[in-house]
Amino acid sequence: MTSEEDAKFMAEAIRVAQQARLHSSPNPWVGAIVVAQGQVVGEGATGSFQTSEETNESPTVLERDKDLKPVGGVHAEIKALEEAGELAKGATLYTTLEPCNHQGLTGPCTNAIINSGIRRVVVALTDPDKRVSGSGLEALRSAGIAVDTGQNSDVAAQQLNPYLHHRVTGRPYVVLKLAATLDGRIAAPDGSSNWITGEEARKDVHKLRAESDAICVGAGTIRSDNPRLTVRSVEGKDPRRIVFGEIPEGSKVEPAESWQGPPEELIRRLGEEGVLQLLIEGGADLAGQVHRAGLVDRYIVYVSPSIMGGDDGIPLFSGAGAMTMESVSRGKFVNVTQLGEDVRLDLVL
Repeated sequence: MTSEEDAKFMAEAIRVAQQARLHSSPNPWVGAIVVAQGQVVGEGATGSFQTSEETNESPTVLERDKDLKPVGGVHAEIKALEEAGELAKGATLYTTLEPCNHQGLTGPCTNAIINSGIRRVVVALTDPDKRVSGSGLEALRSAGIAVDTGQNSDVAAQQLNPYLHHRVTGRPYVVLKLAATLDGRIAAPDGSSNWITGEEARKDVHKLRAESDAICVGAGTIRSDNPRLTVRSVEGKDPRRIVFGEIPEGSKVEPAESWQGPPEELIRRLGEEGVLQLLIEGGADLAGQVHRAGLVDRYIVYVSPSIMGGDDGIPLFSGAGAMTMESVSRGKFVNVTQLGEDVRLDLVL
């Protein structure tokens, strides 16, 4: 294979991986393809991760303490090899993440690759999970299989960012989502905020929810907006719903968890429970707390072409901000997306 061909086929594996984004967590969303004589003869993405008593409702903390047996989804490499069948002999396998080499909820992918007769494996990223972390690559090389790493690694890392972040830090990847007018107001003086943005932006928010393992808001948002915080406009499971403060009786967010401690402690606990991505949807008080504590990994702000026109609307963040321009938090926009009449701004500090 030439470098151009390797780049092309890994791009295809990355495309296949996207199919698993909304259902594989807490397993990584991996894509794999088998190529024989320049043709794709098998492809696969990570299967759904469920428990033996899975429902569409998010388990509460108490339910997570029960003896629920996890059922891991089939790994991408296994699916691709099964589809390729005998054509895998002498072929090349492209995978976006290092194949596992341990017995978890499923068997080691390295054994299946070795037994399939695959001649070469091209890997985008080494898995930072301490149970893998290079051992999968070593097992393949020890079996006489040629292994190349780093192909299209930047794109694959961006796709797997929440998983990689969790495995390196032990924390979920924290996304703070806000919707604002052009002059930076998230609600009118009377507290009303429906709807600042249009339909396309709201659908994109539902996709964000589907990509997240947990979602949290402040109790004030529950009292003012009474949101469900479920996934409705796209396919995907509802995230765990967490409210900072007391949950008003009869709230649409139920079943949900009430959290009374500091945000730092919640994020630590969620990381221990395997939450890869946490979406925080506000309001201004909670947004201010997590921002000032340096807990946000990605800011996503939907800006509508509307102007409140005064200083009495509710701002993006409440509480004390930077006192001088020298202390202003500065980052970079990593993505700018037009969504109907609105604009989505992705910022990392």
